[in-house]
Amino acid sequence: MTAPQDNVTPSAEGLAASAQKASKKGGLPPVHLWDPPFCGDLDMRIARDGTWFYLGTPIGRPALVRLFSTILKREDGKYFLVTPVEKVGITVEDAPFVAVDFTARGEGEAQVLRFETNVGDHAEAGADHPIRVVRDPETGEPSPYVMIRAGLEALIDRKSFYRLVELGVHHPHEGVSWFGLWSGGVFFPVIPSDKL
Repeated sequence: MTAPQDNVTPSAEGLAASAQKASKKGGLPPVHLWDPPFCGDLDMRIARDGTWFYLGTPIGRPALVRLFSTILKREDGKYFLVTPVEKVGITVEDAPFVAVDFTARGEGEAQVLRFETNVGDHAEAGADHPIRVVRDPETGEPSPYVMIRAGLEALIDRKSFYRLVELGVHHPHEGVSWFGLWSGGVFFPVIPSDKL
């Protein structure tokens, strides 16, 4: 990787180099501890399907996408790539990650759903990693999400959502019956039972 041309203009190469230095072997960098100055927006975008683009071109190296994903931070509804010395804004079309698979163990209230994202993160749905479903007001189309880490969600892909529906049950929620999912001792409502 080449170094940035100057210290003012952020570049993907400079961010990648800084992220590599800051990363700890086998763990995520402590982005929650970093509060560097804002250096402007970078022409980087995460599409709804999880594809990362830089300067309008898909980033084809999974290891580079993974590296960038480790320095992603959300503040006040906006997304940034951060290092100890710089913070740049990026565009996220929907959620920054896509949950591409999950495993289920146990049954009923003891069930645990463990999700895997397109960048290799894992999260067990529960109180700290809630599942939520947003319905399009016009079409009724569901968009299911699971919290992965530090305010960063994954859109649950269609095939996984269909599999989740097979595990759904009806359960009282806020005084009415809902169809939803159990994980980690928490019931996550998906749709009111009478709307099925």
